[in-house]
Formats: sequence, structure tokens, C-alpha cells
Amino acid sequence: MKVSLEQWQMLSALEACGSYQAAAEQLGKSQSTLSYGIKQLQQGLGMQLLKIEGRRAVLTEPGVAVLRRARALLDEAQALETMGNDLAAGWEPEVRIAVDMIFPDEILFEALELFAPEGRGSRVEVISSTLSGTQDAVLHGQAELAICGLMPVGYSGERLLKLDFVAVAHPEHPLFSIEGEISEKDLKKHRQLVVRDSGTKRRLDSGWLGSEQRWTTSSFEQSAELVRRNLGFAFLPEHRVAKMLATGEVKHLAKVENTKRGVYCHLVYPNKDNIGPAAKLLSDKLRQVCQRHALLASS
Repeated sequence: MKVSLEQWQMLSALEACGSYQAAAEQLGKSQSTLSYGIKQLQQGLGMQLLKIEGRRAVLTEPGVAVLRRARALLDEAQALETMGNDLAAGWEPEVRIAVDMIFPDEILFEALELFAPEGRGSRVEVISSTLSGTQDAVLHGQAELAICGLMPVGYSGERLLKLDFVAVAHPEHPLFSIEGEISEKDLKKHRQLVVRDSGTKRRLDSGWLGSEQRWTTSSFEQSAELVRRNLGFAFLPEHRVAKMLATGEVKHLAKVENTKRGVYCHLVYPNKDNIGPAAKLLSDKLRQVCQRHALLASS
């Protein structure tokens, strides 16, 4: 390469300061060193980048164009140097977080928005899972953080948020024609929609009542859509069907026994003794957003 980063830095300082003396002072160099560096830069590129107007050094039109690209290069070099320092100080290049799909996307995204400007460029991998799938991510060390609806055996977790599962069906579903309380026996006579356990070794059936007709989906959104099409009833996270409930596309089976079932989401550290600063920062942001949403829900 004919031009060094240091020479681009000289040109940038000279344009910002307007004079060789001021730019040299800013860079901590002698004026002669700066002048020589700029001369070599222009010779290397084969073009004039600066002209003197009065007492100020002003960029030529080609100088403006190349400096724009050069500053982007300098920013990248600075970011790379900062990243190297962060890695040397133990800052993780990547944080993996396993998230049970019952957890609200809105809260996760808000936490990631808060994390991004302070995350020092750390990559984030979100691993979505259900039931024992999230437990597997903890047990097999596949993530630095996990948000679990079901606690893995042998691990302790910090409560983040309480979520409600509600029984829902299409407004014209036969269950709404039952007088009095709807029993579990009544529910078993109808098709139940459940979400598949993403675990590889175990298959948990949390929420399944043992209905003779059972359809299994890959997500709560799929189950909710089938409910909307009057193809069955389901117990779903209330926040996942809030819009459909508000529009009347689906209806709360209020007469079902235990029609609302509370589930706590826990923040779990698979290896708490070795958690890095980036993972700790993300956990702090999750805690912060959850606390705010909990306060809003109670007000």
C-alpha cells in the first residue's frame, strides 16, 4: 500500500484544524513531520489534495472525496483496535441467549436495543426454543444466558416476569354453548392445539389435557391462527393473542376451570461463575426492561 493509516490521519487532522501547526499539535508531531507525511501522501496518490487559501489549508475537490472514504477507514481501524482491547480485557466477542418462546418479543427487543450501544460490537445469537429445548441449551452449555419457563434441574434462576396463559377459542366454538363451568372433561372432547417441544431428548407436554384430537404446531403464532380459524382451542400466552382478543377474532374461555395459568420466566446462567461482562450487561438490560413492564402492568 502506498498510503498508511497514519497519513490518512494526518490529512483528516489537517482538514479539521485548517493549519499545519494546529494539526501537528493535535497529533503530537512536529510540523515538519506532518508536512513530509502529507507530501508523501499526495505523491503516492498522484494528485493534489490540499491548497492554501490565505493561512488555511483547504481540501481540493479530489481531497474531499478521498478524505470521506479515508475517515470511514479510520473509524473502522479505531473500532478494530477497540475490539482488540476489549477482547484482551475479557469482553466476549459473542453472547448466546436461549429464549423460551413464551417470553414476549417486545421485551427482548427492547433489552437488545439498550444493549447495542454499550455492547462494544459483541455479536448476539438468539436461540428460540420451547419447553425442554431451553433446558437443553442450559444443560449442554449452548448459551451464556437463558430465559426459561421451566427451570432446568439443578439450576437456580432469577424471576424476570410473570406471564399468563389463557384458554381461547373461536367465538363460534361449541365450548361456548356449554352452560356453567367448563370442566377438563368437556375440553378433552374437543381438538386441542399445542406447541411442539423443541427439546431433542425429551418431549414435554406442558398444558396438554390429553384430548383425543390433538394438533401440534411449531409456534404460538401458528396455534393462534388455527384458533382464529375455528380449528381448535388452546392455552396460549395472553400477550401472543392480545390483538385477536381485542378484535374479537378469538374469545377467552372464561368459564374454563383454571382459565388463567401463571408462568414465571426465569433468567438462568448456565455457568454463573464464568459469566463475561457482555453477558452480564445483557442480563442487566433484560432485568431493567422487565422491571419497567412489571410496573406498567401493575399500575
